[in-house]
Amino acid sequence: MPRLVLATRNQHKIGELRAILTGAGLAVELLGADEVPGAPEVPETGVTFAENALLKAHALARASGLPAVADDSGLCVDVLGGAPGIFSARWAGRHGDDRANLELLLAQLEEIGAPHRGAHFACAAALALPDGTERVAEGRLRGTLRHTPAGEGGFGYDPVLQPDGDTRTCAELTPGEKNAISHRGKAFRALAPQIVELLTKTQPAEPGT
Repeated sequence: MPRLVLATRNQHKIGELRAILTGAGLAVELLGADEVPGAPEVPETGVTFAENALLKAHALARASGLPAVADDSGLCVDVLGGAPGIFSARWAGRHGDDRANLELLLAQLEEIGAPHRGAHFACAAALALPDGTERVAEGRLRGTLRHTPAGEGGFGYDPVLQPDGDTRTCAELTPGEKNAISHRGKAFRALAPQIVELLTKTQPAEPGT
């Protein structure tokens, strides 16, 4: 069975990606970045989600000698001109502080009425092979931002984004419901056929074939 490295140490994201890729029919052994000795911490110096995803995927492919997938994602708020965007994970200043990021965003939008609280989650999913081959797919989830968080599931800004057509936030959805409509789910499902194609091409032939 071919092996594929997920270029993240975020355990919430690893679990989500495993479910998405398995659900897309990928028969591969999935490894997290923590399972790769010497896996680097990759600065997100790109100016788009796609650039950051590719930076991480290529770095893990080089470090592991295996195909690697990565994503970069964030929340894009209409009245903030698309911010936090690529800075979503460090909006309050410290990377990965979900609570501080969420509290700052809600404070910034405190006086913004419901008709103007449109936003979307965006995700770029990238595949990189050790030989430099790369592929990228993107996905979005459109919704409205609540004034107060709701729900215990998910992570990041999930407790405040209510997807269009639903009455619940992303954090109130079951994992299966969220993966079916999420930006990350859409991006990786679009990337999955390309992963299958490239992994098939790079696998050595069976003896006698």
